[in-house]
Amino acid sequence: MRKTARYSAMAAAGLLALSSLTACANDAASTASSGSKGDGKGTKVKIMVGGLDKVIYLPAMLTQRLGYFDAEGLDVELLSEPAGVQAETALVSGQVQGAVGFYDHTLDLQVKGKHVESVVQFSHAPGEVEIVSTKKADDITSPKDFKGKKLGVTGLGSSTDFLTKYLAVKNGVKVSEFTPVAVGAGPTFISALQQGAIDGGMTTDPTVANILAKKAGKVLLDMRTPAGSQAALGGPYPSSSLYMQTEWVNAHKDTVQKMVNAFVKTLKWMSTHSASEIADKMPADYSQGNKVLYASAIESTLPMFTDDGVMPKNGPETVEKVLKAFNPAVQKADVDLDKTYTTEFVDKVTD
Repeated sequence: MRKTARYSAMAAAGLLALSSLTACANDAASTASSGSKGDGKGTKVKIMVGGLDKVIYLPAMLTQRLGYFDAEGLDVELLSEPAGVQAETALVSGQVQGAVGFYDHTLDLQVKGKHVESVVQFSHAPGEVEIVSTKKADDITSPKDFKGKKLGVTGLGSSTDFLTKYLAVKNGVKVSEFTPVAVGAGPTFISALQQGAIDGGMTTDPTVANILAKKAGKVLLDMRTPAGSQAALGGPYPSSSLYMQTEWVNAHKDTVQKMVNAFVKTLKWMSTHSASEIADKMPADYSQGNKVLYASAIESTLPMFTDDGVMPKNGPETVEKVLKAFNPAVQKADVDLDKTYTTEFVDKVTD
């Protein structure tokens, strides 16, 4: 993977700038659920989210705002990192008990000898959008045109990085023939696009909504719906989820069940409420001063979410196919998909 010093510096600056974007999210998360309801035990759990203000990870903060962690007797502290790969790192290093990020990390980690599993699946589509700069829209009309381009991802080794590589390889472009650039999300992504530091890139709402509103870019591929996932990836693509280290799950099943109960209740609530009603429940700063645009971003992304937390049929196989297309380590490995997720807890949800 090649990356010039200029891009490295830009990436570092981008992630530094992004930390200011997520600071409000961290502040909002620092007031953890009190555990004042439910069984009153207030079991402490720390969860790292790969961007609390991203719509694809909306169930994390929404569950807290709806009081469902409290109702289960959980004292949940939500923390935020700009990219899912950083949430993964926090999990495997033991800084947190859970990570809200893409399911594909469970396969990637298994190949590296780390045993983690998704315990509740929020989605059956990536929720990602491949955006191209308006200045480059005529030059990039499909992933076949990725060759020689600078493409933005949240972080190197992130799920946006994985999906970008898959789309390139699937369309005849080698991973060595384009440059992935870590630009985070939000203002740093938009700035990189506007300034020409990237020609296009993969991101999520509300970044997508803001780019389109600014006319800074155009949609190349939309994977916010199951249909979009099918068209781009050949099947359902389980993405955002709560995943945890398998050893911890096995030792704390009662706590994990409470976590899953809370998240499934949120997913059901989301399925029966409008985007505007969901937006009203979120921290005020998430809308960045434009609540109508924020609600629109939520509405565009809502189709990606499940309403029951269940792993979509054939979803793990699609993810494995995507990773095998470009990742030599996964290509050589015999991945045990049954160990990358469990339905034990969602099967026991009764509400």
